[in-house]
Amino acid sequence: MNDEQPGPSGASGPEETRPLGPAPAAGASWVPPTAQPRPMQWDAPRPAGGPAPYAQPYPQPYPQPYGQPYPAPTAAPRGRVPAWVWPVVSVLALVVGVVGGVVGSVVHDQLQEESGSALLGSGLAEDAVRTYPPLDVADGSVAAVAQELLPSTVQIRAELDGEAGGATGSGFVLDTRGHVVTNNHVVADAAEEDGEIEIVDQDGNRYAAQVVGRSPVYDLAVLYAEEVEGRKPAALGSSTRLLVGEGVVAIGSPLGLSSTVTAGIVSALKRPVTTGDSANDSSYINAVQTDAAINPGNSGGPLVNLRGQVVGVNSAIATTGGGMLGGESGNIGVGFAIPIEQVRVTADQILRTGEASYPVIGAQVQTGRRDGTGARIEEVLDDTPAAEAGLEAGDVVVAVDGERVTDGIALIVSIRTHQPGETIAFTVVRDGDEREVEVTLGSETG
Repeated sequence: MNDEQPGPSGASGPEETRPLGPAPAAGASWVPPTAQPRPMQWDAPRPAGGPAPYAQPYPQPYPQPYGQPYPAPTAAPRGRVPAWVWPVVSVLALVVGVVGGVVGSVVHDQLQEESGSALLGSGLAEDAVRTYPPLDVADGSVAAVAQELLPSTVQIRAELDGEAGGATGSGFVLDTRGHVVTNNHVVADAAEEDGEIEIVDQDGNRYAAQVVGRSPVYDLAVLYAEEVEGRKPAALGSSTRLLVGEGVVAIGSPLGLSSTVTAGIVSALKRPVTTGDSANDSSYINAVQTDAAINPGNSGGPLVNLRGQVVGVNSAIATTGGGMLGGESGNIGVGFAIPIEQVRVTADQILRTGEASYPVIGAQVQTGRRDGTGARIEEVLDDTPAAEAGLEAGDVVVAVDGERVTDGIALIVSIRTHQPGETIAFTVVRDGDEREVEVTLGSETG
């Protein structure tokens, strides 16, 4: 059990969310008293009795007095190589090259087979993604954003084998190598039950897609389709540069209506929310909040700034009822997107290894208590980062690296914005006294 497995819940909040060479000393110089420096020129006069200047061995000490003979060049004696040696060397080099290529290919294929996917590579290649904003500030209209992003946005259809219906969602082209980003909850059932996953482009063309890897913890998945290779990817921006009130555009396939565009503003930043019906299904998001209309089917689609850059992946909406995004309830003007920074990190890990890692401290926290007083630790497991840092059951974490923590969900979200191996500072209240505790984050995959 770890910090991603919350402890007993208390009273629920009013809202629920659903997944969508050193220099010489100064003045030092030396010139032989009877010698003048020799001019550095190719046509220097030939010294009497000496060879031409260009015949001198290199390097030649400098300065060299005129009239002094140059040292005779020396060279090691060279033996003749028998003529039959060169064909033999050439044949051996060819054989070694062929054998090395075969062995390398076999090892590469074996590693790919052991990894469970032939789609893995070196991660998210910088030369295959776009980051420069495609639109100028003056051109930042909703219409311009739609024209720029619609060709790079797709619909995702995940069908279970032998069953009617299935899940639908959205996604966008991540790079020029045929990779598409979407939410994990869009493709999870199909991936686990050997169902079929299709990508549908703006023109209605359908392409079979494979799952490269999934992260239930961050609610992200990376797909691959050969037909998507070479297509223009969406430009990736930054959520950290967003301002509350800034205009954004959500693009996707709400309710199965492909290539739908809605517009709104950034309502809030760094909003800690959780999605899912249970601890095992939950994803914790340090979300970008928007009032752009997001409905079931928008999950996995891009949230875009007015310069045409993706700043988040639409993942969840607040409801007055409950249940997962994709149910009957629709938009009430409060939607949440996964920040693009987390998308890039998770996609890179998936494209390297087929899975994603996330940080843990090895403690169980209470997530039902939402009174704003902090995150109460219910249990600390042995031999974990929390235990090594000296955390105890009953401690209340009120800040992480100086940023306030209001409840258990906020603590988990704050932890997951970091990477395994990082050391972060917890401000903890114990028996009425406040203290600071440094915790080096552990790692799990999921």
